[in-house]
Amino acid sequence: MFKKIFKNMSQDNSESKEKESINENIAAENETVTENEAGIPSAEELTEEEKLREELAKEKDKFLRLFAEFENYKKRTSKERMELFKTANQEVLLALLPVMDDFDRALAEIAKSEDELLLKGVELIHNKFSDTLKSKGLEQVELKAGDNFDADFAEAITQIPAPSDKLKGKIVDVIEKGYKLGDKIIRFPKVVLGN
Repeated sequence: MFKKIFKNMSQDNSESKEKESINENIAAENETVTENEAGIPSAEELTEEEKLREELAKEKDKFLRLFAEFENYKKRTSKERMELFKTANQEVLLALLPVMDDFDRALAEIAKSEDELLLKGVELIHNKFSDTLKSKGLEQVELKAGDNFDADFAEAITQIPAPSDKLKGKIVDVIEKGYKLGDKIIRFPKVVLGN
């Protein structure tokens, strides 16, 4: 019986020694973890730092996109402003075009008469007026009889039988001159087509 008790005691003793060694190992690991916490950031702190970096990257991206959008806005408004400056006087120039037409008709009638002084005076005023309009960006759309008809640059008001085979489908006469302001046609020339 003593043998059994002694055997049990020795087993209990060996088990307690094992428990003690396990406890010592756990204590040593706890000390290591404590040292790691003091010197090296834990996984939770790394994720916090990563979160902050992600937020910073998002804010930088947001800022860059906003900046690019603002730059595009500045370019677009600048372009629109330049277009507005180019065509701002369009209404005034359109209102002056009938005066230019009247000058052209007056020059044609005075040229038929013998009064050279009157012709010279009207030509002088006409040239000054047309030069002023040209300085504001107005240009005449150049069309003449015999040119090919293009609906993008002229307005056909009527068709007549062509006087010759060469003028079939082409411009026979220009009734009213056309004008453009910059690249934009503000009044299309009115023409007669040969049929």
